[in-house]
Amino acid sequence: MSSQRMLSSLFSMAALCGACIAPAAAAQAAGVELGAELGHTAIKKGSDRVYLRLSLKTLAAKKDSNRTPINVALVIDRSGSMSGDRIVAAKKGAQVALERLSSDDFVSLVSYNHEVDVLAEADRLGSGRDKLDRAIEKLAASGTTALYAGVQEGGEQVKAHVSDLKVNRVVLLSDGLANVGPSSPAELAELGRKLAAKGISVSTIGLGLEYNEDLMQRLAAASDGNHVFVERPSDLAEIFDREFGDALSVAARDIIIQIECNTGFAPKRVLGRDAEISGNRITLKLNQLPADTERYVVVELDATASDAAASEGEVANVTVDYVDLESGTRTKSDSKVTARFTDTSDEAEASINKTVMSQVTEQIATENSEKAVELRDAGDISAARKVLEDNALYLNKQKSALSMGSSAAPTASISALDKLETKSREAAENLEGESWDRTRKMMRHDQHKAKVQQSY
Repeated sequence: MSSQRMLSSLFSMAALCGACIAPAAAAQAAGVELGAELGHTAIKKGSDRVYLRLSLKTLAAKKDSNRTPINVALVIDRSGSMSGDRIVAAKKGAQVALERLSSDDFVSLVSYNHEVDVLAEADRLGSGRDKLDRAIEKLAASGTTALYAGVQEGGEQVKAHVSDLKVNRVVLLSDGLANVGPSSPAELAELGRKLAAKGISVSTIGLGLEYNEDLMQRLAAASDGNHVFVERPSDLAEIFDREFGDALSVAARDIIIQIECNTGFAPKRVLGRDAEISGNRITLKLNQLPADTERYVVVELDATASDAAASEGEVANVTVDYVDLESGTRTKSDSKVTARFTDTSDEAEASINKTVMSQVTEQIATENSEKAVELRDAGDISAARKVLEDNALYLNKQKSALSMGSSAAPTASISALDKLETKSREAAENLEGESWDRTRKMMRHDQHKAKVQQSY
């Protein structure tokens, strides 16, 4: 399919299938509020695309006292490319991170070039701050880059004290390509999945314009971690601070979502996240959920086989199972999703849930951005530019439609679409020459951020 036809299809999907969805259902457990809403409160009978949006929001407020302990490994690239301002900034960022931690947190420090060194083994921070500070100060840049081995060792350090009642995380900083040991994005993603299976997330910080953003982003995505592009070493301290702020606020973890679709509603895909689809059941996992933060998942269903004679009915049953870090217990919550059916497109279109469809729009726009990167990587610059320009038009159209009326989408959602529109236009203008390296890294960062709703 050509990029133009693909975009045209997506426009139809968001506008027309903006005419297919149903009422909100919400269930509240001790720590997490589960919401399940359809993109329209009335589904046009025979619709082939119906969007279901699940939202998860922790009810606990962020707090500094009695918070969940953190079990973290700092993994710092000290290869030759990190010399000068970069290694100095890395040291400062690591020290800023340590200042946010308490004596009950577990910390380890791993550095790597072509070899891996454990500068401080995983242990309760306690009175060991001075020892860690001295280890950080000794960091010196030289050699090549065994990134896989560095992350693997960081994971081993976290595993030594891993617990359902801790926030278990590896934080990786690198400015270069992995060139010693396993080095492909697929191999690093598999490592991320293995760590995620142990309850460990990996957040990746890419510094400068030389690192492999596909490798770093896929490693983070596979473990439900954060990914960020840092262009200037002077920004590292702020990024470390924000990353540890995110870790400090986690209120629920090991979140398993199961969606059992009723007869007539076939699951097609989950936008933006990996999920297992088996028959009418969808299963996906989130590693963590910060306090005072909403995460959402968008599911596309096919309703062409739904009961044509029914005026209303059940679409799906949703269950979320997670560890509530405040209570220290495993908790389950569930919700039923119901819909009203209509024979007319006008009634379906009038029932649009603009909040849900703004988030559907964000995920579709992100898919378009990924398609543009694929085309540019294949050398088809004009096609990539066309996809990005059409994407900006699509976002502008959706933004206008979803911001109107008494049931308009929230200001924050419209603002997110506006930013994506601006970035799509900017990317379209920077697909050639030296600017492409920076543009590509920014696009990968923005794509990851939109998919997982990263806070920074």
